[in-house]
Amino acid sequence: MDLATLRDTDFALLHSTADAYDRLHGDFGRHLENWRTGVDRCVAAAGWTGPAADAATPALRSTTDELTAARGGIGRIGKLLRTGADALVLAQSALRKALEDVRTADMSVDERGAVAWQPGSTAERHDPEYRLSRERTARELATRIATALTEAGDVDRAVAARLRHYTARAHDGSALDRAAADRDRTDPALALGPVLDAALPSADAPPTEVTAWWNGLPAEERQRLIEEHPELVGNRDGIPAAARDRANRILLPRLLARYEGYPAPLDDRTRLKLEGFRRISERLGSEGQDPPVLLLGIGEEGQGRAVLSFGDPDTARNVTSLVGGLGTELQRIGGGDADRARAVYDAARRADPAGSTASIAWLGYDAPLGGDVLSRTDAEAGADAYRRFLAGQRATHRGAPAHSTAQGHSYGSLVVGLAAQRPGGLAADDVILVGSPGTGAFHASDLSVGADHTYVGAAQWDYVSRTGWYTRDPARADFGGRRFAVPDGSPDGSAHSSYWDDGPREDRTSVDNIGEIVTGHGDRISRQAPRAGRP
Repeated sequence: MDLATLRDTDFALLHSTADAYDRLHGDFGRHLENWRTGVDRCVAAAGWTGPAADAATPALRSTTDELTAARGGIGRIGKLLRTGADALVLAQSALRKALEDVRTADMSVDERGAVAWQPGSTAERHDPEYRLSRERTARELATRIATALTEAGDVDRAVAARLRHYTARAHDGSALDRAAADRDRTDPALALGPVLDAALPSADAPPTEVTAWWNGLPAEERQRLIEEHPELVGNRDGIPAAARDRANRILLPRLLARYEGYPAPLDDRTRLKLEGFRRISERLGSEGQDPPVLLLGIGEEGQGRAVLSFGDPDTARNVTSLVGGLGTELQRIGGGDADRARAVYDAARRADPAGSTASIAWLGYDAPLGGDVLSRTDAEAGADAYRRFLAGQRATHRGAPAHSTAQGHSYGSLVVGLAAQRPGGLAADDVILVGSPGTGAFHASDLSVGADHTYVGAAQWDYVSRTGWYTRDPARADFGGRRFAVPDGSPDGSAHSSYWDDGPREDRTSVDNIGEIVTGHGDRISRQAPRAGRP
């Protein structure tokens, strides 16, 4: 597709064509139902027998199958046209934004997409740094233009290939073959996902690129993506929190309906996800508006995914994200982990009443539910996902950068620790490790935030925190972190989960220290002596 075509085409007409197909699909569905009710079922109920009936019955069944196949084909074409129009509008928006930036940079572009610039003043012509800067800008703009044209071309070819397939069906009569229609419905070569994917940032695009792409879209196109393709918005790091929340509140009822429709008995994994979706839905329905509660992630990948935030991370002065550990099922994001995130939010408000905070419960990986808890496999995958999530927070935040704190509990502290040891580090200012069996690091200085910004909470009776399963107990003196005071807890095993106790008769020492750290006041924590290192 050439530049002028992509720049100037009114793709609203393609949307209108899709609307027409959708109306035809609906009308045809009513026609089919009238046929079934007025002919098919009446004949079947009449008790008609004999040679004529024997000949009519298969003919009627064949007509029903043909009408069913035709209706399905009409519906698929409508969806294809709409998806193609959406994808082309995305590519068009990217092109128009690049062309606008060409004008802003006082450059020009020809119809082939080549970007040029005038040398400028005599001083500028003899300034090598100026020339290099202009050349670099021109190359970046030309690349963006070429990418938009390539994406549009890919979409155009994908839509054309699918339309040719449906046209051939109409010509050879197989469009009325129900078996052929069923094959089309499940044929990966006719799937719509790749059509739209061609106009989106690649799956491995950094969140900053996703944010720039999203912000460059017209408001109406952003809204269209949220409403018609929420699965592409709700879990994409780099898309603003409010948009993700709106998309995920569309996705959640769909997931619930699908999982509730599965026949019993459910396998354990499916049952746990259904229970999780229900619990999260109940939690969203029970929360008020202060603070606002945002659903930043929801999905069925693996054991299920969910991210719940108390407060808006795109505007808050302080943002913290808690990673749960062993036994963290999906329903905990609507239950215990949500309670912990809310407790941290309240503690941060006590620590800094004038500041704003977003406290997040994050489940973006498969936490071990049992089995080999000494394996790092789940944590390694979780570390990459968590790094990307925090990078997305930083990319979408508006105004001055937020003070960001990464929290890890139990096995979740290994996720945080590994993330903070990746090249480039973690997009966080502080790290909090509670009930930690280790981080994969021998010393706090191995974490990207440094030893002075690594905080450790370890209760006297928290047996897990003493294991050092993953390299070294972070509460030990030779780890080098800053240990904050927490209650000793009870020898009954509850100490491992008591770091967020904030009830009216409970000791809030731990959660209040977490609140001080989250608000950037680590110098105000009450300290606890580190454990002695092993000989």
